[in-house]
Formats: sequence, structure tokens, C-alpha cells
Amino acid sequence: MAVDADIRALILEGELVPGQRLIESELVERFAASRAAVRDAFGRLEGEGLVERVQNRGARVRVIPFDEAIEITEVRRALESLCAGKAAEHVTDAEIAELRGVAGQMDAAATSGDVGEYAMLNRRLHARIHEISGQRTARTLIVRLRGQLVRHQYRLAMKPGRPAKSVKEHMAIVEAICGRDRGAAEAAMAAHIDSVLEAMRETNRTATEGAAAAS
Repeated sequence: MAVDADIRALILEGELVPGQRLIESELVERFAASRAAVRDAFGRLEGEGLVERVQNRGARVRVIPFDEAIEITEVRRALESLCAGKAAEHVTDAEIAELRGVAGQMDAAATSGDVGEYAMLNRRLHARIHEISGQRTARTLIVRLRGQLVRHQYRLAMKPGRPAKSVKEHMAIVEAICGRDRGAAEAAMAAHIDSVLEAMRETNRTATEGAAAAS
């Protein structure tokens, strides 16, 4: 695996957090790579908006401002809806059973309050929808955009009651895809991302008001 893919995975998994400095020597040792390879990886990830390099301070995981996070999610809405619609057209009987199985596991995780398990299954379901859609360009763009939203997604996942609401939205997406109804699948995915946008705004508003009250 290329060094940029290794670092990207750490960012997507939340091991490397926004604002965290990327120590070149540590990454060289961790990935048994050359300094040149690590620097090249920084350059590629900078192009994806995941890393930023500051003069005389080195590289760090890029912090995405809230307004930009909203814009990114709005773009994801279009791409995710496209993938859901395409998946409805291409889904096989075996994939229908698989999607319903993951949705059932998500429901169980939401009911038990296992936020970590729910978040993992959420990522798995979206990834399978992208794969089933066959829309490789949209899938590549979504992965890049999602990497920029790790901090915002974590805050959203911790929002009380969010998994219970989210699982119903995902159930609707899955059933539309399994029904091979492209229009319904696109609409269900768009409604889900609209709900994400609303929750992001509410979470940010709460955090902003809390910071103002504490100052």
C-alpha cells in the first residue's frame, strides 16, 4: 500500500485528528518508507484537502471549517443520491440480502446504543452502495470528501438520539434499492443527507452557544 493510502486510512479512521502535526520521522519509521515517499504522500494528500503544509512548521491534518463542511456535505448529497439510484438499477438478489443484513445489524447497534459499531456499519453500508452502483468516479470523490469530514462526523455520531433517527433513514434507502426503484432510492438518500445537514447545523449551533456562554 502506498504511504499516502496508509496516512489517508489513519485520517479516515480518526487515529490522526484535525490539527494534528504529522511527524515525518515517525511516519518514515511506522511505514518503513523513505522521507521522499512520505513527503510525496503529503503532497498528494494536500491536493485532496486532507493535509496542509505550513511554512517552517511542517505538515498537519487539515482542519475543515464548519461552513466548508456544509458545502462538502451538499456535494456529497448529489453524489450519494446518484450512487443510490445506480445501485437500485444494478443490485442483485445476493446483494439485496447483504444490504438488508447490514441494515438489520445497524438497527441492533442503534437499539443497544453501541455508537462505535453503528458508525462502522454505517460506513460499510454506504461503501457497499457505492460499489454496487458501479459509479467509480462518484465513489472516488465521495471517499476524498468523507476524509475531510471526520471531525464533524464524529461530533454528529455523538449527538444524543442521532443513531435512532439515522437508522430509519438508512432502512428507507435500503428498501428503495432492494425494490429496484431508482427514483425512490435517490429521494431516500437525498432525504438522509438533508437530515445530516440539519443535524450538523444544530450540533454546531449548540457548540457555538456553549462556547459563548463559557467565555
